[in-house]
Amino acid sequence: MTATATSAPVEEVKIDDIKELLSQAEQRTLTKEECDRIFNLALSYFHMTEMLADRNTTIARLRKELLGPSSEKTDKLLPDNEEDASSPGDSKPEEPAGGGKPQAKPPRRGHGRNGAEDYVGAERIRCQHATLKAGDRCPKCKKGKLYPKKPAVLVRVTAQAPIGASVYEQDRLRCNLCLEIFTAPAPAGVGEEKYDAPSASMIVLLRYGYGVPMNRIEALEHDFGIPLPTSTQWEIAEACAAMIKPAYDELVRQAAQGEVVHNDDTGVKILELREQIDSRSPEEDNGRTGIFTTGIVARVGERQIALFFSGRQHAGENLADLLRQRAAELPPPVQMCDGLSRNLPKTFEVILANCLAHGRRQFVDLIDSFPRECRHVLESLREVYHQDDVAKERGMSVAERLQHHQTHSGPVMAELKGWLEAQIAERKTEPNSGLGKAINYLTQRWAELTLFLRQPGAPLDNNVCYAALGITDIMPTSELCRVPTPHGLRVSEATDLQGFADAA
Repeated sequence: MTATATSAPVEEVKIDDIKELLSQAEQRTLTKEECDRIFNLALSYFHMTEMLADRNTTIARLRKELLGPSSEKTDKLLPDNEEDASSPGDSKPEEPAGGGKPQAKPPRRGHGRNGAEDYVGAERIRCQHATLKAGDRCPKCKKGKLYPKKPAVLVRVTAQAPIGASVYEQDRLRCNLCLEIFTAPAPAGVGEEKYDAPSASMIVLLRYGYGVPMNRIEALEHDFGIPLPTSTQWEIAEACAAMIKPAYDELVRQAAQGEVVHNDDTGVKILELREQIDSRSPEEDNGRTGIFTTGIVARVGERQIALFFSGRQHAGENLADLLRQRAAELPPPVQMCDGLSRNLPKTFEVILANCLAHGRRQFVDLIDSFPRECRHVLESLREVYHQDDVAKERGMSVAERLQHHQTHSGPVMAELKGWLEAQIAERKTEPNSGLGKAINYLTQRWAELTLFLRQPGAPLDNNVCYAALGITDIMPTSELCRVPTPHGLRVSEATDLQGFADAA
């Protein structure tokens, strides 16, 4: 199952506000903001209607759409009363020797005030004494000598526009006889270009790194007194794209040599492509109407490379294009994805691994209906993730991690597989029920879901790719790899910036 990074907006208004909007609509006196609100209300209505029409929509998923996602950590999901909710085979956490309460986990780092050393991007200004220096007599006691000490620190945070400007007024002098004009030179380092490289990088970072629309950047800069039209931003970004294209091509080449590749699709809106699709007959495109952003995260040694491809191709087709640059002498890479066939490259051999987070999600959605059974599955998978965290904390190599999982996670997964098969074979669970389908999802993909027990370096899940694409509703762990997000790909034109958008 491929999730989407965004959903239709859910507008929260009071009934009196709606009546007022309808009254103004009758009088045709609506402002643009009020029209936008009505548009969002309509989107919310149609989105909720579609969800209700889908027989697979559960109350829990509908509640999440309306109220926002809640924590999916196992500790938050499982009932407090373990005696009543546990099923055979479940085990309680071991108590410390000699009784007493279990030791509390140490507090997470980064939850305090930021010190001066954390302001790595701040300008450092040294403040010196006007009349005193090391070695001088103490001005108070007149006897001792002054010696250097660690400087005192003041932090002052000031506001500034993302992109600033400097206006240089160059003095000019003209001869009253020959009329020659002499212009004062600009300071050293000013350069010939109106927009320097850091300003271009800031525009690109805001647009493609953090998803700020260019019209909002224009409005923000205007409020700071810096005119920066949207058209100018596009010109700057396009020029920047041509400059970084060689670096992007090299990233693609290196990613093709990766030992592990993650991939997945999410929807994207590109109006030019949508117009092309709508103008063609279904036979021309074999019924394909989707537009996608494919995220590919490749692990190359100790590094990860995140790439994004927007267009009409599926994740498997984009991965196949990438693997065409793979060296022939290299073995097939481990590919991590969900169970959709369109994620697979048809013409290249890979070692397929499926996402354990997808399988886990099946039981998260059923926790209210089948608490005993879901507890057993979630606690088993929690132990597997715990062992993976142990391997990371100890800095194990891929071979050591494999042996660690075989020793500690292998028995857990073997017991879980036997338990899952017994639920269906012994008719403890109806195969067509929600729980039965969740069990079948795991058992039918068991070899791919447990590749981490046989293949060195095979990941447990596709979380790193979901994080890259901004998909957060299927990830069970809180520690996610931070990689660039492609929010900036949600543009209204399919322009020459495609290669730049991919690299950004």
